[in-house]
Amino acid sequence: MYRSHNCGELRETHQQSQVTLSGWVQTVRDKGFVVWADLRDRYGITQLIFDEERSSKEIMEIAKSLGREFVIQVKGTVIERASKNPNIPTGNVEVLVSEIKILNKSLVPPFTIEDQTDGGEDIRMKFRYLDIRRNPVKNNLIFRHKVAIEVRKYLSDQGFIEVETPYLIKSTPEGARDFVVPSRMNEGQFYALPQSPQTFKQLLMVGGMDKYFQIVKCFRDEDLRADRQPEFTQIDCEMAFVEQEDILNIFEGLTRHLLKEIKGVSIDKFPRMTYDEAMKKYGNDKPDIRFGMEFGELNAIAQHKDFGIFNEAELVVGIAIPGGAAYTRKEIDALVDWVRRPQIGAKGMVYAKYNEDGSFKSSVDKFYDQEDLAKWAEVTGAKAGDLICVLSGDANKTRTQLSALRMEIAQRLGLRKKNEFAPLWVIDFPLLELDEETGHYHAMHHPFTSPKPGQLELLDTDPGAVKANAYDLVLNGNEIGGGSIRIHDKQIQSTMFRHLGFSPEEAKAQFGFLMDAFQYGAPPHGGLAFGLDRLVAILGGQETIRDFIAFPKNNSGRDVMIDAPAPIDDLQLKELHLKLDL
Repeated sequence: MYRSHNCGELRETHQQSQVTLSGWVQTVRDKGFVVWADLRDRYGITQLIFDEERSSKEIMEIAKSLGREFVIQVKGTVIERASKNPNIPTGNVEVLVSEIKILNKSLVPPFTIEDQTDGGEDIRMKFRYLDIRRNPVKNNLIFRHKVAIEVRKYLSDQGFIEVETPYLIKSTPEGARDFVVPSRMNEGQFYALPQSPQTFKQLLMVGGMDKYFQIVKCFRDEDLRADRQPEFTQIDCEMAFVEQEDILNIFEGLTRHLLKEIKGVSIDKFPRMTYDEAMKKYGNDKPDIRFGMEFGELNAIAQHKDFGIFNEAELVVGIAIPGGAAYTRKEIDALVDWVRRPQIGAKGMVYAKYNEDGSFKSSVDKFYDQEDLAKWAEVTGAKAGDLICVLSGDANKTRTQLSALRMEIAQRLGLRKKNEFAPLWVIDFPLLELDEETGHYHAMHHPFTSPKPGQLELLDTDPGAVKANAYDLVLNGNEIGGGSIRIHDKQIQSTMFRHLGFSPEEAKAQFGFLMDAFQYGAPPHGGLAFGLDRLVAILGGQETIRDFIAFPKNNSGRDVMIDAPAPIDDLQLKELHLKLDL
């Protein structure tokens, strides 16, 4: 038996007990006649004591030879600690060691295994197995486990069945590049890793499974950012004989369950907002509604003056920054510089201070009088003491730029509180998006999304106006889940493929298996997928997903710990019938 107790377990009630502990040496403090060592495992830290009066010479020699991260086993007696440590649960006791065995020595680690480490991100990723020993990372992984367990509990209680689907599938267009896997046994042919189990979960509905879920790895070969990895995990769900309302109710329930069980937070309302409303009020389809600063469109009251920049713009739009009238000229200039950054791309920013005395002072006083600026305040919801910031230009770009400014200001003002949760359903997305470069439409979600009831005929006359029977669940400005009612009729699916530019032959080659299945009694069905990584990060009060993944990739998609991706040797290339053209 390597241990009778773990390193976070011992209390004053264990005094005079004989115990066996195993773990890693956190620190050693050698005072000559007495040595203290902190022993750590997943559960906590226990202080060990060795002293010349009560420990043998052999044990003292071993104690003095211990280094950081040595793996040891000790036996001894639990005694009261002379200098208590109230910061750890075991801080009132220590173990007087009577036996010690070094199970494995350790090199000096490249960074300190402590909560506040001296290791930069690159070195910690290279030695991720050491980083996991640190409490912040360890606790994040335990937190992820708790969320996954609660997801399984809730869905199982709702009658969902967990079914595994294949990882080696057929390459299908779903919006991002596939990772492909060559097949040795089928020369010149390739599997793809799934971007999602989309078609398989639809086939499970055809198979009569009725309610399916899976916590599943998905793969997309796309550019990375803080909340994106090439491999990620979805809570993937599908239901038969349902309408949109059924699905929204089920997953509102899941979100409530997680917030209550994990965070102790009760949420009653899940507001609903159309895509068009979200874009108009917040400039994006995943708005953070924990705070205000809604957009005010100013075209009607800011154009037709002598200010050419506004007159030539497709959209003039502003927000009111609470308390911003107190900003200095230097602070406002810094905001102007911020929106001009290449990442944002605005050409400039107009502002107006709404002073406490009710007067206005703007950067365009030459063109707009006090009455004009009062109308700006009314439209943006500004109050005395606020600062009105206005951007203009192409409608889509300007909304995106002002949305970024809104989020930046909210962050600076501390309005994005990590323990405040504001869920929101965004519904009625466009079914199709127009690619301005090619002039062709593509699916905003995926090719299997059903149009809203009664809008199918618009596909032939006004495809851009068709709304999707689709929905996204947004939490604190992040899309945590999305889904749709699916097309279950072969003829309607064929019509959709045609509008997406697939010839009948291409549609059959790509999705013939699904179309064939629809001929054998496909039920009406729909579903939703949560991003587990992102959901866990938000519940954990963080914006990035990396520290909630055991072995993440870096921003170049590399695993620097195992040095992957990596070349393969010529023999493997030959077996796979591949030649490199680099």
